[in-house]
Amino acid sequence: MPVEEATRDMADTSANDLAQEDVMRAQMYRFLARLLASPPDDALLKSVAGMEGDKTDLGKAMLSFAKVASKTGIPIAEEEYHDLFIGVARGELLPYGSYYLTGFLHEKPLAKLRNDMARLGIARGTSHKEPEDHIAALMDMMAGLISGEFGDPAPLAEQKAFFEAHISSWASHFFADLEAAKSSVLYAAVGTIGRSFMEIETTAFSMS
Repeated sequence: MPVEEATRDMADTSANDLAQEDVMRAQMYRFLARLLASPPDDALLKSVAGMEGDKTDLGKAMLSFAKVASKTGIPIAEEEYHDLFIGVARGELLPYGSYYLTGFLHEKPLAKLRNDMARLGIARGTSHKEPEDHIAALMDMMAGLISGEFGDPAPLAEQKAFFEAHISSWASHFFADLEAAKSSVLYAAVGTIGRSFMEIETTAFSMS
């Protein structure tokens, strides 16, 4: 799996009773969460630059990301992240479920997510200032549900319910916007990876 090298510094998701397929799924969610939560540091960029791809759409996207990362320095990556997600008044993109689904922040989708988080035992980190429906937080939550970070690994039906309630309705649109954003160069490849992975997950859940 190409993402393995780039996730060495992330939480270990290889629980003994977790299928290898689910380990890789959790790693991919964690990988996207890390990239969307903050700019990549030097270690992550170097790891990404060494990744290999394959003939699948996701594999091709990973290889494209590796090539761009190998030519991108930390200052450029930080500037791109700032322009995309922070900006002077606001970034080019607003990566929140409520915004994509309603056009406003802090709306019903966020309230629904908070209810499900409470039910599933998912607590908001004390250091996090962003609303919980930030795309990075949702990717991280999916990784935790798969790997058992919030207790036992969530059954597939529970994963599917969370994915369909809080991610599938808008994440693909967000990743497509990230691909096409004016400020995106390094992150255009992240958008392609995210969109391809969301397609894989959507297809897999529809067959479950």
